[in-house]
Amino acid sequence: MTDDPWINFFVILTVGANVVTLTLWGFAVAARFGRATHAWAETREWLGVNGLAIAALVATTAMVGSLYLSEGAHLPPCKLCWYQRIAMYSLAVILVVAVVRRDWNVKPYALTLGVIGPCISIYHYLIERFPDWEHGTSCDPANPCTITWIWRLHYISIPLMACSAFLLVDTVLLTARTTERAPGP
Repeated sequence: MTDDPWINFFVILTVGANVVTLTLWGFAVAARFGRATHAWAETREWLGVNGLAIAALVATTAMVGSLYLSEGAHLPPCKLCWYQRIAMYSLAVILVVAVVRRDWNVKPYALTLGVIGPCISIYHYLIERFPDWEHGTSCDPANPCTITWIWRLHYISIPLMACSAFLLVDTVLLTARTTERAPGP
């Protein structure tokens, strides 16, 4: 374990992403039952204006964070980390282009990557916690996916950091109420 300040910063961002995601989902459930419906509508409208930029910022930050973990902290990415990176890096690029173009039509593509990514992250997290579940068929023996390089606050590891970012992006994209359907010519 290391006391790298950047890793601590990424842990704080992960906790923040978890809090925001759970708050938005809790808010949605409360609005469904007739509580805070006006505030929920305003939140959805606000995210309709700012959601693409927020989603792009989250995905880009996760991308930069993963690059730091491998290049700055010298933690070698395993096979499942690479699959998560493929999804996150693609998501970051797609969302940044969507922000520049102000194009909400990107939503189905972004959500596709946003669903694939957490599935890989959850599986990776589980085999970190339960290494016996990995039967040596998917990972490199020299760099197994079962190694937990970071373990903070008794629940945060690298796959959970990625999963938190994916879920926050998905939540923002699903919550946003958009009126604009396509960019102008």
